[in-house]
Amino acid sequence: MDINTYSIRRLLVIKLRGIGDVLLSTIVLENLRSAFPNAQVDFLVEKQSREVLWGNPAIDDLIIFDKAEISSVGLVRRIRNNRYDLIFDLFSNPRTAFITFCSGARLRVGYPFRGRRYAYNVRVPSRGGEVHNTQFNLDALEAVGIPIVLRSLMFPLGEEEKKYADVFFDKHDLSDGFVAGLSIGSGWYTKQWGLDRFAGLGDILIEKYHAKILVLWGPGEEKEIDMFQHTMKNRCIVPPVTSLKQLGALIRRCSMVISNDSGPMHISAALRVPTLGIYGPTRPDLQGPYGQEHGYIRKEGLDCLGCNLTKCPIGHICMNELSIGEVLTAAEKIMKKNNIISKQ
Repeated sequence: MDINTYSIRRLLVIKLRGIGDVLLSTIVLENLRSAFPNAQVDFLVEKQSREVLWGNPAIDDLIIFDKAEISSVGLVRRIRNNRYDLIFDLFSNPRTAFITFCSGARLRVGYPFRGRRYAYNVRVPSRGGEVHNTQFNLDALEAVGIPIVLRSLMFPLGEEEKKYADVFFDKHDLSDGFVAGLSIGSGWYTKQWGLDRFAGLGDILIEKYHAKILVLWGPGEEKEIDMFQHTMKNRCIVPPVTSLKQLGALIRRCSMVISNDSGPMHISAALRVPTLGIYGPTRPDLQGPYGQEHGYIRKEGLDCLGCNLTKCPIGHICMNELSIGEVLTAAEKIMKKNNIISKQ
């Protein structure tokens, strides 16, 4: 389809769910802005992930979907009243398919999963199990002939957040030397490598490379962070509760980040901080840190890798059998690739 045959004045991108999911979808935004420089570009996102998109220059308006505050009917009414010409449903679950179908948009682009074909008049073949999630999102643009001119993620930071991180780094003597950010949490317990192993890794980085360890964490992880501090033999630095943007600003100042598969891992990759992702139940070829600076580690040889399960029936072996030494070796490869070791 030649999108240029249509007059596009208003368009909407839909992506619900977690921080990482939304961040990986930002790869479409600069391409949309390039293709439609004068159009209104809006984005529908859930409340929990809205900070990912705050301050994004490619977006004109955010529509926040909060199930506690707005009904599906109210949301449909608002979107229909906006009179969009084009909608990209990059999530394509039953709710977003229904919203897209009821929008009145002339062009409705989405993935026809399990009976959702009715919602879209441009149906994108799903390659969700074949290509990285960034390309999965770009497939929707390519289906209507939009040129892909940029392949970068967007996590904009304001001067206020940058200043916050600068002050924090100066206060805690982090402005010089090798700062390793350790992101020890994740939404699924099956994606968590383990506090004791992260603590052991942090101690080795301190003793071998004179690293300074900055622990990256978010709301709800207070108990784990306290346990982690008491598990490490050496001192680590734990920031107070931050906003997502403040966390991103702290990540931006790190020399590298080692992380479970999580939102902070994708933020780190988007900010082009050398990142090592630790994987087990999810697939790094599909959801790994995006960019040439980064890498991943997993316990190769296990039949259950990439199971995508939030509960493990066989003892969480993908993480429990992944040793500190294996993760350290992978981290050292990232350090060498990005000339971090040579700076020590």
